Amino acid sequence: MTSVVRLAGLTKDYGHRRALDRVDLTVEAGEVFGYLGPNGAGKTTTIRLLLGLLRPTGGRVEVFGFDAWRHSVQIHARTGYVPGDPGWYERMTGAEIIRYFAALRRQPDTRLASALAERFDLDLTRPVRALSRGNKQKLAIVQAFMSRPDLVVLDEPTSGLDPLVQQQFHRLLREVTARGATVVLSSHVLAEVQETADRVGIIRQGRLVAVERLDELRAKALHRVEAHFAGPVSRDAFAAVGDVRDLRLDDGVLRCGVPQRSLDALIKVLARFAVADVSITEADLEEMFLTFYAAGDADAA
Repeated sequence: MTSVVRLAGLTKDYGHRRALDRVDLTVEAGEVFGYLGPNGAGKTTTIRLLLGLLRPTGGRVEVFGFDAWRHSVQIHARTGYVPGDPGWYERMTGAEIIRYFAALRRQPDTRLASALAERFDLDLTRPVRALSRGNKQKLAIVQAFMSRPDLVVLDEPTSGLDPLVQQQFHRLLREVTARGATVVLSSHVLAEVQETADRVGIIRQGRLVAVERLDELRAKALHRVEAHFAGPVSRDAFAAVGDVRDLRLDDGVLRCGVPQRSLDALIKVLARFAVADVSITEADLEEMFLTFYAAGDADAA
């Protein structure tokens, strides 16, 4: 595969505060790359550098082989972008916004935009100020995809969208990558990228701490298990289960953390006893970071 995005030693300082610290990363053509991290980890700073909206303090950003800072115009012509907090001209209608962006791109054909608006049940005749948060987000998605971009950069794109619209959005991502486009999807919610991502990069406190395939990340994702027993149970029975964390057994209630790869072994041990109730929940993303990846010393972005 051909690299569409390449970050080499990328560093960004805001005064004395380091937002990104020597990030190395490549994103290949035709993949959905999930860029994950807690709020304030440096995701949005990375995106702004990738789009040439900020100048790096150190290192280099290349998109389509161009330097992102010096050749941002060439990059923007082939890129769609959904910002984390879209800003619109509130008095304009959705249709006027679409025509405005089409004129900026010198692509007057807005038929794809109309089709996308219909697909997401977005009324383009209403002024932006009358749209709900979810419909404003739909408008951002339409303008990002309407030019058939080769690269789509998404910063928390499903914020404010209901579950059915999110499913439609995930299908759209699969369609654009099927034609060879590349997607960079930034989020702090692991579930948001599970539907579509091929690989995931994890950033914490400005440092890229891991790049993994999604199936490998799922195997490491910590699950919280709580089991209530109707009879006696031995703590020693769980010693053979690998990777069990923070196991506690009090008054007939077992609580522990376990990665997905060890769930089957744990459940088989639980089945030896009289279980009255059991719940298994996936830990949130930040807890997973704290469990599996060492924290850096840099300040958060």
